Amino acid sequence: MSEYETKSGLIRPSRRRLLTGGAALGIAAPFVLRNGRAQAQSKNLVFVTWGGTYRSSVEEGLIKPFMAETGINVTVIDTPDLAKVKAQVTTGNVEWDVFDAPGAMGTGGSREGYWEPLPASLFDASDLSIPATKDLVPFYTFAGGIAYDPKRHPEGKYPRNFAEYFDAKAFPGRRTFRNRPSETLEAALLADGVPPSKLYPLDVDRAFKALDRIKPSVAKWVDSTPQTITLLQTNEVDFSYSYASRVKTTGATGAGMAFSFAQTLNGLEYLAVLKNAPNKENALKFVSYALQPARQAATMELLGNTPVSKKALPMLSAETRKWLPNMESDQNLVMDEMWWSTNYEKLSRRFKEWVLS
Repeated sequence: MSEYETKSGLIRPSRRRLLTGGAALGIAAPFVLRNGRAQAQSKNLVFVTWGGTYRSSVEEGLIKPFMAETGINVTVIDTPDLAKVKAQVTTGNVEWDVFDAPGAMGTGGSREGYWEPLPASLFDASDLSIPATKDLVPFYTFAGGIAYDPKRHPEGKYPRNFAEYFDAKAFPGRRTFRNRPSETLEAALLADGVPPSKLYPLDVDRAFKALDRIKPSVAKWVDSTPQTITLLQTNEVDFSYSYASRVKTTGATGAGMAFSFAQTLNGLEYLAVLKNAPNKENALKFVSYALQPARQAATMELLGNTPVSKKALPMLSAETRKWLPNMESDQNLVMDEMWWSTNYEKLSRRFKEWVLS
């Protein structure tokens, strides 16, 4: 896949760039973190992120050190929701500051004008493996795929790729999908035989037809990411669309789940600052802090995702590196956030109607 820049300034990364980096936008002096007690208009910040072990990892690796260094109080809200961002921004009643956005939400929000511009001085552009845009900065890359309980489903008894995940006869059992079109439509087309290299633009009608076939086996359309794991652990589903980083953290609890790296959906997670955020200066400090190599390494060591800081990548332990996807595999997909930036909102409406039908 090639890399290109759209008219809006959004940049689509190549497969190799997701892990190895490449030429950046140029070198900018990093945003300097000063003591929040003296500089900020308030001592508060609202950060919207994901729950469960993800939240605890981000708190330990990023939020607690940030609060200790700056004196800024961070309130954490679970589960990013672009519809709520739209409601806040369009009514002028903005309550959130920093938004932890999967690629499609980030680029979709950028297209709609929901984010504040990010100063070039916010980060060291030469250290980012994926360039920032005018209002989004990459936080990490993630790998989505098939999770299962190895005690209930030993080798050969679980689906390894999306074609098998959609084959309820060969692999009977209850499944989950995300309750959103992004990732779900891609999985459907991969299951239906479309090669990753030819997936975009998505054949939406074909994707929904594939989903029609698997819909009776879907026990839960998941909004909250922790449920992709807890539903497995409580035996409410047999297989789950989840994330390598989520599965990695289950090993520490003694209830370890497993993850198939045979085929993964790989995307960017962004950080964005809401338009007219009530604590804008604190939000910019937080975003800058999140991109520092040491913070990237500490946070991704806990999360198990791939840092965007090139200096942070070699700081990761060998154990964490085992949980990173093989981006050289032609079975793995790099999601096209640029395509989603123009299609996310309308397909979200169609998807929600289809789920309820």
